[in-house]
Amino acid sequence: MQIRIGDTFDPRVIALLDHHVTAARAQTALGSAHALDLSGLRAPDIAFWTGWDGETLVAVGALKTLSSAHGEVKSMHTLQTTRRRGFGGEMLRHIITQARAREMTRLSLETGSWDYFKPAHALYQAHGFVLCGPFEGYVEDPNSLFLTLDLTGG
Repeated sequence: MQIRIGDTFDPRVIALLDHHVTAARAQTALGSAHALDLSGLRAPDIAFWTGWDGETLVAVGALKTLSSAHGEVKSMHTLQTTRRRGFGGEMLRHIITQARAREMTRLSLETGSWDYFKPAHALYQAHGFVLCGPFEGYVEDPNSLFLTLDLTGG
């Protein structure tokens, strides 16, 4: 997979992100969905990447800067037809690498707690993320799962 800086004006990117936001919101209780839409991904505190298998867009992911030491994984999504091929893990490793390059010491995320999100839970935990409490404006919510990764080690 080739990872590039994301173009939020590319129709292929727009379509995949629209699917991601729509699916995430459909699988989450009202008021508990925190997926970024296109305008959110265009914010100055967001770094956004796309993953390509040839000319096929297979993954997206973003890093939100919360502070100089803390980042948040946002908008992680892999094209349904290409799942279980390692693209999600590759994008997540890229985001972790970028957070370390920015000298962040902590990387966190919020995801849904429902069964639909179990593959995401497994991916994040396989990369060292552990459960944590709400962070940076989030509140305790039975529909959310909060995870964090200490970037100071290995």
